[in-house]
Amino acid sequence: MTSQTAAPAGPTALQRFFDSDIWWSFRRNPVAIGAAVVTLLTFLGAGFAPWIAPHNPYDLASLNLMDAGRAPYWLDETWQPGDPRFWLGTDDQGRDILSTILYGARVSLLVGFLAVVFAMSLGILLGLAAGFFGGKVDAFIMRIADVMLSFPAILVALLIDGVFRVSLPSDMHQEIAVYVLVLAIGFSSWVNYGRTVRGSTLVEKSKEYVQAARVIGIHPAKIMLRHILPNVMGPVLVIATINLATAILTEATLSFLGVGVPPTQPSLGTLIRVGNDFLFSGEWWMTLFPGAALVIMVLAVNLLGDWLRDALNPKLR
Repeated sequence: MTSQTAAPAGPTALQRFFDSDIWWSFRRNPVAIGAAVVTLLTFLGAGFAPWIAPHNPYDLASLNLMDAGRAPYWLDETWQPGDPRFWLGTDDQGRDILSTILYGARVSLLVGFLAVVFAMSLGILLGLAAGFFGGKVDAFIMRIADVMLSFPAILVALLIDGVFRVSLPSDMHQEIAVYVLVLAIGFSSWVNYGRTVRGSTLVEKSKEYVQAARVIGIHPAKIMLRHILPNVMGPVLVIATINLATAILTEATLSFLGVGVPPTQPSLGTLIRVGNDFLFSGEWWMTLFPGAALVIMVLAVNLLGDWLRDALNPKLR
């Protein structure tokens, strides 16, 4: 009898990742490591806000108007020290600033992430169709993209949000405010994905593997989704990472203008807008700390996106 030796198992997906150029580039880039740590802490803080926040800012029974406008606890004695229960002070309703930042970041990240997913999905589908079919389909989709590029993204988002607010009953505004924001921000930013995917599809569809798939009669939808899409996802992921920061800023801008999420579930933009009303009365912590949290979060995501763009660029390896 001859014993058969088992073939050695190949490297796992995790091992291949640790041996990849992307991981090597990440380990040698301290800025990317710092941005990844800050981004991870932001997501963890927002995701576990109900468990790590000192107070629940949405629990009206626990709020006390007598605690409104308290200064941060760590101020000097000459600056009227605050209450040790509120390390970053309180807002005009007596809510703990640290807790509202954690809960507000949760809303901002949720809206930004869902908007990026919606914009990426819409842009990929339209870009694949425009690049693969060409002709009138390509011309029609690209003319829509050209028109949308003629207007600022914030203006398109304001227009879409305004249309929904006018067409829907007023009692539904607060219930669907987050979904309207996602649609408005996502629809205003799909163009970058669509144009990038279209350009990559024009290159990929002329290659031999796509021609062979066409010859053997594979359906065009399957060719686009199974064969072309995996080869055009690299630039899309870079755009999605950078666009996450843009979506968070757009949501903060809309909330600052008063057309974002309702006051009952405030985001960072809403907190900045409310604090801005008390800025000149000396209660600067109401707007400074939420603004600093927004800047740090957006900066970290942007730096991570810049590193990912360079890491996936073969010319810079």
